[in-house]
Amino acid sequence: MPRTRLVPHTQLRYVAIGILAVVTVVAIWILAPRLAAPPWTITLATGPDGAAYAELGKHYQQLLAKDGIKVRLLATGGDVENLAKLRDPHSDVSVAFVESGVVSEAESTDLASLGTLMYSPLWVFQRGGSQTLAMANIAGKRFSIGPEGSGTRFQVLQLLALLGLDPRSLQLEAYLPEEAEQALLSGRIDGLAINASWDAPVVRRLLRDPRVWLTSFPRADAYVALNPNLTKLVVPMGVGDLARNLPATDVTLIAPKTSLLIRKDLHPAVQYLLLEAASEIHSGPALFHQAGQFPAGEPMGVPLSPDARHFYKSGAPFLHRYLPFWLAVLVERLLVLLIPVLGLLFPALRVVPDLYFRAMERRVLGLYGQLKLLETECDRLAPGASGAALAARIDELEANANRLRVPAKVTQSLYHLKQHINFVRERVALREKSLALAD
Repeated sequence: MPRTRLVPHTQLRYVAIGILAVVTVVAIWILAPRLAAPPWTITLATGPDGAAYAELGKHYQQLLAKDGIKVRLLATGGDVENLAKLRDPHSDVSVAFVESGVVSEAESTDLASLGTLMYSPLWVFQRGGSQTLAMANIAGKRFSIGPEGSGTRFQVLQLLALLGLDPRSLQLEAYLPEEAEQALLSGRIDGLAINASWDAPVVRRLLRDPRVWLTSFPRADAYVALNPNLTKLVVPMGVGDLARNLPATDVTLIAPKTSLLIRKDLHPAVQYLLLEAASEIHSGPALFHQAGQFPAGEPMGVPLSPDARHFYKSGAPFLHRYLPFWLAVLVERLLVLLIPVLGLLFPALRVVPDLYFRAMERRVLGLYGQLKLLETECDRLAPGASGAALAARIDELEANANRLRVPAKVTQSLYHLKQHINFVRERVALREKSLALAD
């Protein structure tokens, strides 16, 4: 006799396991960047050895080492080379210091910013001539504007273009900052330009030296209007050496801002460590900014990373505030996986008990179908026919019903089925007896 096709309980378990596996695979695929382990070694492109960026890189190196992250410092020619290393897919560089204006948004599709860190003023020191910057007093002079690949050279060449001055009208040298300082003091060059923070040792020494003076930018507002990446700053009179009143007057400078740029695929956990280090290093007051002004969530030509935007809005993630770095990363990876998995799995698993309930109902209904067929065959028994075979099939049906393990909601239907099986068994016995008497 044909039987109704049923869905066993074990198959429903396999369905649930299958749903869990699919949801997990999808979640891992979507969240793969955050599930990956963070790198324990990163490379930071700084600048020339001994220059401001190189010293700054050492502070980042020390702070990240506390959380087990090794920072390799790569000496370069400066900002332009830093950017080239960062954009080179074959380079190990994943973090770099880069001045605003060196990269445009159109060129930064594979990069992100962790914000601006500080002002990097353009300091121009001279030994002779006027103390203000003008074509008339710099044409024909010997100037050091930094090596190829440096942010100083980039900024100076842009400045000369704004002034309408052909770089070939100057004798441009490519000394490193300390080399340029020695060349200036010895008379081998007439001036030097350097992009550096107020704390740069070369800047502090030259500000105190009465043999040279700091050149002022009287049209700084015009430069800023023409190049929004620049900011107008003022060096107060006497700040270099108050006793000797050096510089002798307030000096106006123009300054780009230095940003901390990363590759977009840098692990979010490492981004947060870099942001926390930046806050510790740059948040204090300095000559040109107040406490808390830096680091700042300014894109400056390169979009902020999503993690940087979150950091500037809400601070470090909760786990990173209270747990060691390795433990915070581990817990975060688990949560990143479990929360969406559970979010998708919960409604899916709610369906499984319902499927099981309906499957058990269908099994009971299937046995009812078989019982109906047996009842129909009972009514069709011919005179003199034996009901033994029919009774045996009823016993088999009852045995199948007794083996069923059903949820409480289906128990009543199962008990009704057993009562009806007894009812049909009695009908078969009565039918067989009545047919025997008729004979």
